[in-house]
Amino acid sequence: MSHAYKITFAASALTDLEEIRSWYIEQQVPDIGGKLIEEIISKVEHLSSFPGSGRIVPEFGINNIREIIYSPFRIIYRFDKNRVRVVRIWRSERLLRM
Repeated sequence: MSHAYKITFAASALTDLEEIRSWYIEQQVPDIGGKLIEEIISKVEHLSSFPGSGRIVPEFGINNIREIIYSPFRIIYRFDKNRVRVVRIWRSERLLRM
């Protein structure tokens, strides 16, 4: 029987979302930025029921550190038996470093 995982955002992920929003405001298309952020949040909410649905982050190779690709972004998260923690939301061309 499955249960809903609690979703939390690290400060780094919240900063990433703010930077995305700011970039679209600077480009004078705040509506596009707002819609994109809503879609990212929707993808994250899906993890509440399916935390293992993302792929293992290739740079790390650790089973519980995963990502969802939502072009052009990588939504990086880790999960355990009760919680999904979103840690970064980066442009997909960026490589992660430990």
